[in-house]
Amino acid sequence: MQRYSPPLKEMRFLLEAFGFEEKLGDIEAFEMYDLATTMAVLETVGNISVDKLLPINRKGDEEGLKFDPDEATVTLPEGFRDAYQTLVENGLVGLAGDPEYGGGGAPEAMGILASEIISACNKSFSMAPGLTNGLISALQAHGSDEQKEKYLSKLIPGEWSGTMCLTEPQCGTDLGLITTKADPQDDGTYKLTGTKIWITFGEHNLTDNIIHFVLARLPDAPEGIRGISAFIVPKILDDGTRNPVYCTGLEEKMGIHASPTCVMALEEAEGYLVGEPHKGMRSMFTMMNMARLHVGMEGYALGEIAYQTALAFAKERRQGRSLDESKRETDEPADTIMVHPDVRRMLLNIKSTNEALRALGVWVGLHHDLAHNHTDETVRQQSSDLVALMTPIMKSYGSERGFENISEAMQVCGGSGYTADWDIEQYMRDERIAMIYEGTNHIQALDLVGRKLAKGKGRLLMTFQQRVQQAMEEAGEYEEVAALLPPFQKAVGRVMEATQKLASEGAKDQEMAAAVASNYLNLFALTALGFMWLKMTTYAVANDHPNAETKLKTARYFMEMVLPETGLYAKLIKAGKDPMMAFSEDEF
Repeated sequence: MQRYSPPLKEMRFLLEAFGFEEKLGDIEAFEMYDLATTMAVLETVGNISVDKLLPINRKGDEEGLKFDPDEATVTLPEGFRDAYQTLVENGLVGLAGDPEYGGGGAPEAMGILASEIISACNKSFSMAPGLTNGLISALQAHGSDEQKEKYLSKLIPGEWSGTMCLTEPQCGTDLGLITTKADPQDDGTYKLTGTKIWITFGEHNLTDNIIHFVLARLPDAPEGIRGISAFIVPKILDDGTRNPVYCTGLEEKMGIHASPTCVMALEEAEGYLVGEPHKGMRSMFTMMNMARLHVGMEGYALGEIAYQTALAFAKERRQGRSLDESKRETDEPADTIMVHPDVRRMLLNIKSTNEALRALGVWVGLHHDLAHNHTDETVRQQSSDLVALMTPIMKSYGSERGFENISEAMQVCGGSGYTADWDIEQYMRDERIAMIYEGTNHIQALDLVGRKLAKGKGRLLMTFQQRVQQAMEEAGEYEEVAALLPPFQKAVGRVMEATQKLASEGAKDQEMAAAVASNYLNLFALTALGFMWLKMTTYAVANDHPNAETKLKTARYFMEMVLPETGLYAKLIKAGKDPMMAFSEDEF
C-alpha cells in the first residue's frame, strides 16, 4: 500500500527560503529557470514518477532480474524500460546536463529535488541515471574535447548509460590494491583485463550502449593509489561490435532487487584513457563526490515515502484511548493512534530531521551551482568550500538518519509495518546499502576529520562558521525564532570544543582521530540541521509565511528533542580511543 505525494509545497518553500531566484537569476546558464518554471518541471517529474515508477517499485522488488549467462545479458523487470524511455522522451534523464550536449541545463538545486522524487518512487530504477550522472561529471572535468563530444552527447540525454567500475574481489575501500591492468596499444587505445564486482547497472536492457568508467593500472604504474589510471570502456564499439566486457553474474542482495549489481569481466576490452596516466583518482573523486550527495538524498527520499505511509496509517488505525479525556472520540470504539504521545514522537523525529535534511540538500545544491557558475571568484571559492565540507556529512548522516527514519515509520505501523502490505519493509531493505556504497559512512567521517577540517588551514570550517553566525544574528531579530537559539548555541559550542580536541590531539594521534571521527560527523551533522532550521524559520517568520507556525513548532521539536543528541556525541568524543583500543584481538 504505497502512499506518496511529491512534497512540492515543501520544495517550493525551500527554494524561496534560500533565495533560489535571487542567487541564480543573474547567472546566464540558469536564466530560463525562474521559480515558476522550476516548480512546473518538478510537478512534471512528480506526475511521471507517481504514474510510471511507483507502480513498478514493488513489482520490481518481487520479480527481480533475469540473467542469461550464455548471452551475458540482464533483463530488468517488466515496465522498467518503458518508464526509462518516458523519462528520456520528457528530457528528465539529462535535466541538469549541459545544453551543449543535449541536456536541460537545470541547476543542481533543482536537480536534487527532481532526483528525490524519482528515488522515493523507485530507488532501484533511480540508480541507473544516477550512476550515469556521475560519469558525466567525470568526463566534463577530465575528459578530452573529443571524448566529451563523443560520449556526453549520448550520455546526457539518456541514449546511453554509464557505470563506475572500481571495486575488485580483493579491494573495496583500499583502491590501492587494484590489479586490473591496462596494456597500451600502438593505436593509442588500451586493452583492459581484470574483474570488477558490485557494479551497479553493469549490464541491463535500458539503453543500447553502456559506457564503463574503469580504474586500472598501466604497466609502469607506481604502487598504491598513485598508480591508478581511469579509462572509458564502452560495451559497444564504434564499429558496432561487442567489446569483451561482460557480466558474469549478479549479486543476491538484501534490497534494491531491480537494480543489477554485476560481476564484470574485462577480457582485453578496448578502453580509452581519461585524463593523465596515474591520475585516475582525480576523475574518481569528481565522480564520487556528486554521487555521495545523491546517496545522502536517497535517505530522506525514502524517509519521506515511509513517513507519508506511516502518517496515513496512524490517522486511520484505531487502538486504545487518549490519556487526555478531552481528546477522546467517544462515538468511536477507539481513538486513532495519533493521540498517543510516543506515536507523535516517532513521527516528529522523522518530520523534523527529514525536512532539515532536504533543506541541507537544496542548500548544498545551490552552492554547487554558485561554485561552478558565479562570476565572482570569492563566491565560487566559498561555495566550493561549503560543498566540499558538507559532502561527507550529507552522504553519511543522510543515509544513516534516513534508515533510522524508515525504521521509526515501521514502528509507527506496528506489525503491519513489518509486512509487505505497507511497503516500508522494502524501503528499509533498499536504503540499508546507502550506508555502505560510495564510500562507507566511516570513510566519510575520516574524510571530514582528516581532509576537510584541515584543508586551507581550516578555511572550509571558517566559511561555514561565518554562515552560522550570520544565521544566528538574523534569527535574533525575531522573538519567536530567537527562542530557538539557546539549544542551538550549545550544539555549536560542542562542535567547536570537539574540533579543538581534534586540532590539538588528532595530528599527533591519528588513531584517536579515527576513533572519534564517526561521532564527530554526527555531532556536526545535527548542528548543520539545526542551522537549516534557523534559516527556514527566520525566512518563514520574516515573510509571514502561511506555514510559519508549523515550521516554528517543528523547529522547536528538533531543537529540544533531537539536537540534544549532540551532548551524547560530545561525551563520546571526549572518551577518545581508549575504551575501544584497550582490547587485544584475542579478547574479542
